[in-house]
Amino acid sequence: MWKLQNIFLIFTHQKIKKLAEKGLVESSIDLEEQIQQSGIDMTVEKIFALEGAGTIDFSNEERKFPEEKELDFENDKIKLEKGCYKVRFNEVVSIPANATAFGLSRSSLLRMGAFVETALWDPGFKGKSESLLVVKNPAGLIIKKNARVMQLVFIELEEDSENTYDGIHQNLGVKENAKKEESKSNEKSDGEN
Repeated sequence: MWKLQNIFLIFTHQKIKKLAEKGLVESSIDLEEQIQQSGIDMTVEKIFALEGAGTIDFSNEERKFPEEKELDFENDKIKLEKGCYKVRFNEVVSIPANATAFGLSRSSLLRMGAFVETALWDPGFKGKSESLLVVKNPAGLIIKKNARVMQLVFIELEEDSENTYDGIHQNLGVKENAKKEESKSNEKSDGEN
């Protein structure tokens, strides 16, 4: 019979803040506000309606994601009807080789009859993350751009993983994010002249 030898640690507010300065989390709306006691709030960048069926198999050779349609924010908000949506977060996350992460819905979202479903953030993943936003409230949900909907919780592993993430979602939104940051930098430079 096996025994658990080590206790795995959840990153604290202080550790997340320190590691964010080294690139753990980039492109936050307000890092100080988003870092919580033992996680960081993830914010809504885009929401997509799923249109059609997907296909999943064992080897991913026949994997096919459903078609999707990006929904437009009007006056920085969207009214979502009951159903399933894909949400993309603003934040670029870089999971170290000695960590993993999982997401939990914010309690405010749950109290509104909606929740976020997530997969595991593997060691070595870098990019913007996407998750499933499920609205169960029959009256729907009004969601504002940059709303904090999920808390990402980081867990330190016993040692570095020898097998880090190298899937199709690696670097999702990273180039796009770099262009936005360059544009912001140029705007600041133009304003200083």
